[in-house]
Amino acid sequence: MTTNELIETETATDVVNLAISESKKESKSCENCHKELNGPFCANCGQSSDSTLKYFWVVIMHLLDDIFSFDSRASRTLWPLITRPAFLTNEYFAGRRVHYVPPLRLYLFISIVFFITLKYFIAADDGNSIDINGNKEVITQVNAHIKQLKTEQDSLKQSSSENTEELAEITRLNEDVAKFNNYLADLNREYTSGQNKQLIKITRELVELEFDKTEDALSSKEQERFATLVEKRIKVLNGDLISEELTIGNNEDGSLSFEFLSKEQNKKLNEFAEELKEKGEKAFNSDTGPLIDQVIGKLPQLMFILLPLFAVLLKVMFIFSKRLYMEHLTVALHSHSFIFITVLLSEMLFLLEEYLIETSPTVANFSSIVGSGLLVWIPIYLFLMQKRVYKQGKFFTLVKFSIIGTVYIVMIGITGIVAMVWGIMGT
Repeated sequence: MTTNELIETETATDVVNLAISESKKESKSCENCHKELNGPFCANCGQSSDSTLKYFWVVIMHLLDDIFSFDSRASRTLWPLITRPAFLTNEYFAGRRVHYVPPLRLYLFISIVFFITLKYFIAADDGNSIDINGNKEVITQVNAHIKQLKTEQDSLKQSSSENTEELAEITRLNEDVAKFNNYLADLNREYTSGQNKQLIKITRELVELEFDKTEDALSSKEQERFATLVEKRIKVLNGDLISEELTIGNNEDGSLSFEFLSKEQNKKLNEFAEELKEKGEKAFNSDTGPLIDQVIGKLPQLMFILLPLFAVLLKVMFIFSKRLYMEHLTVALHSHSFIFITVLLSEMLFLLEEYLIETSPTVANFSSIVGSGLLVWIPIYLFLMQKRVYKQGKFFTLVKFSIIGTVYIVMIGITGIVAMVWGIMGT
């Protein structure tokens, strides 16, 4: 062997040894069984070599990457979810799953976004809609009425004759201008505290009756209502909140009891009802923001319980379809994902309508039509989905769809009541 060959052989050996030593340095052992790892999973116990202890934002970025990366399945999932009833579900049943976001992950992501935004939509309706929508129109009417009263006032003052009737009319007009200016000040208050909410609500009702009074004489019932509202308004202006009493009871004395419960159990039930009544009155007659936060905070948990119950309902209604429970659960997940994202889109369109109604009425009307169309699309979509998944005729599908819809509305109602009670007790 020549000298050059010996040198090349030694060099190659050194490279191999270096690579082996480097690989040994980089080799890891399984944190569970301490065996050497030769890949992303342990050959001995199967545990992943990737640690689950990561920075929170790393986890979030991984989740978003799974859903929204360019090579991910979001673009192939969201559009058919909204526009093609049962397509995703049937694809999943057929085993073609790799191109789409899994049903549970899809539901979790959409529901998180939905309930986070729902809080802001409801808060906007509760806190600002009366200022933006209802109040704006009433304020415009009051301003116009004040302007009209002042015009009448000026015309009378310019009149040369100052008889008793004209002076009395000027005095009446002065009182009306002052009264409507007070109404205007109340309507322009910030709709933040419970006291202001009550004052604005009462003032709006008073203004409506005032306008009715200028057109026709009020009936005896309306006059009584007017007097009651005036008294309430004075109380609120003096700093008193008007408590709207809640009634929780099925007996004449206002107590709550059931025959199938023992005396001791009925006693505990009444104690709970009294506590709920007290907290409920406090929540409803003050700022409802904390209550809204509490109720919306409970809904995701309750909906997660409702999902498997809805799947049980599908299983019972389609017991002869020979589908597994997990298939019915997949239908439930896709159905709720569709409902959440559709309601979310419609709410965004209605919000857009509110912002553009004055500047771009054409665009605002189009947004309103599309938003309403999306809401109409929900029952149609669910009917078509049920028909295409379970492959039954239109008549039987319609009958079962009606039964399922009725039962589910009751379930949603019970869920809402539980969320409300849970929220009140948490305030």
